[in-house]
Amino acid sequence: MEICLGELAARLGVPLRGDGAVLVTHVAQLTNADPRSLTFLGDPAYRPYLAETLAAAVILSESDAEAARVCVLVSDNPYLTFAKAARILHPDPPVVAGIHPSAVVDPGARVDPTACIGPLAVLEAGAVVGSRVFIGPACLLGEGAEVGEDSRLVARVTLCAGTQIGRRALIHPGAVIGSDGFGFAREGERWMRIPQVGRVILGDDVEIGANTTVDRGAIGDTRIGHGVKLDNLIQIGHNVVVGDNTAMAANTGISGSTRIGRNCTVAGAVGMAGHLEIGDDVHFTGMAMVTRSFKEAGHYSSGIPAMPSAEWRRSVARFRHLDELTRRVKQLEAKIATMNETQGREES
Repeated sequence: MEICLGELAARLGVPLRGDGAVLVTHVAQLTNADPRSLTFLGDPAYRPYLAETLAAAVILSESDAEAARVCVLVSDNPYLTFAKAARILHPDPPVVAGIHPSAVVDPGARVDPTACIGPLAVLEAGAVVGSRVFIGPACLLGEGAEVGEDSRLVARVTLCAGTQIGRRALIHPGAVIGSDGFGFAREGERWMRIPQVGRVILGDDVEIGANTTVDRGAIGDTRIGHGVKLDNLIQIGHNVVVGDNTAMAANTGISGSTRIGRNCTVAGAVGMAGHLEIGDDVHFTGMAMVTRSFKEAGHYSSGIPAMPSAEWRRSVARFRHLDELTRRVKQLEAKIATMNETQGREES
């Protein structure tokens, strides 16, 4: 959309320095912006580009304002302000009410007249679609699945039977919500599947990335709190509970019955064992292997950072000798203790 900087600043609640009549139509990077674009400075490493950018305006902090040669929007949090501006300039497409002729809607399903049901979508008996909901192409809503108002299922999203989605959810292509959890009992040398009879319940303002899966509960429900953000390619096991406003990055796996608190962050490729308790405001860095509960707020790590291959090979060689080195250190400690004891007796 097209908007003048004066109006944009007013909607963002930040001061403008420059011509309020200048028009912007889109966002862009600082280094490839054009005279109709809005950009921002968040990383000090890009400060030298302020003098060169062709953008119509830059969102930045007070300390960087003097270095700019174009209009500026001054913010205490440039990245957040830029995010809000991007939502104004690039809004979601409007929901055009109606049911596509190729969609299959069971007579027992309930679809609000303001909702959009896209081509090849399937709604089974008892499915409920709220007001202004967008159900994209090839989505499946299983029996009794519910989608709250203003939610958007982009395409090929599967909501298995009984799944409940709150308001204003955004679910990206390929996500599967409510599939059976990984539950089996040993019978001799064979595995017997345990029926998964719980549901998945998502709160309001939840976002689910592409090809992410959230398993239904084995007996109770898997619950994802309000404002939770899940990246692409995440696996949430059965009966997991994720607290409000927690965010997880791609390739994370959460085993069954683990409970994660509010306002947590989980970086990429983190793995959590099952039946753990993670408190509020707990933050795991990338590739952390979480095998015990962490109830105290804080930052936790366990992944080994990348290093030159030669250094890694030397480290691996040393790993193989850790038991022997430990044994020798204990022997030396015992000898030193004996020597100190003998010396002490001689001096007395």
